[in-house]
Amino acid sequence: MKWLLVLQAVILRELRRFLQQRSRFFGALVRPLIWLLVFAAGFRAALGIAITPPYETYITYDVYIVPGLVGMVQLFNGMQNSLSMVYDREMGSMRVLLTCPQPLPFLLFARLFAGMCVSLLQAYAFLLIARLYGVDLPWQGFVSVLPALVLSGLLLGAAGMVLSSWVAQIENFAGVMNFVVFPLFFLSSALYPLWKMQEASEVVYRLCSLNPFTDAVEMIRFALYGQWQQGAIVNTLLATAVCMALALWGYRPRQRA
Repeated sequence: MKWLLVLQAVILRELRRFLQQRSRFFGALVRPLIWLLVFAAGFRAALGIAITPPYETYITYDVYIVPGLVGMVQLFNGMQNSLSMVYDREMGSMRVLLTCPQPLPFLLFARLFAGMCVSLLQAYAFLLIARLYGVDLPWQGFVSVLPALVLSGLLLGAAGMVLSSWVAQIENFAGVMNFVVFPLFFLSSALYPLWKMQEASEVVYRLCSLNPFTDAVEMIRFALYGQWQQGAIVNTLLATAVCMALALWGYRPRQRA
């Protein structure tokens, strides 16, 4: 029962912080909406996507890009959470959390789960805006995509947690984050299918295939159409476990301090 109370307290704290920072909510939607309304609209007629799973017909580029932009929302939310953890560590509130009697893995998971809940709100807000804008997304996909969003949110939140355990000061965070966010996003299937990457460069294709963000995006893409890509799910689970292990290893010295 005490563990549930701790989990509830951490989740409520993150949700209240998120609701109080309205600029954070709108800022999280600005980037993907610019890509959708400007970039995707400009390439809508020029870049059609052939019939490839999970699509059963030819689709326009804006339909293809939506799962990648959902991944972008969760990616930047994970980085935002890692930034807040660095800030909390400097201000001392993170050290207070780490002094709780509950084990360190549970405390880190509670913080990770709370961040994932926030990312769900942002992801669904973007999906709703995209659907109302006219992007052809199935309404039933809003339900079937939930497990994929939970898993991808945990992965990207865990990756941000690893980053926060390595960065000692908040001043160094922005530069380090750029070296993580942009390679993860652009070397993935978020913007272009992997087969197009392979046509352009075999090296780039291999990097995109090994990128765990690609598995997260493909998992979301298939889940939107009620399908499950087992390979992407397994790879995402493994990547999440590795990131959590690295975060636990990175935060353990601070717990002893």
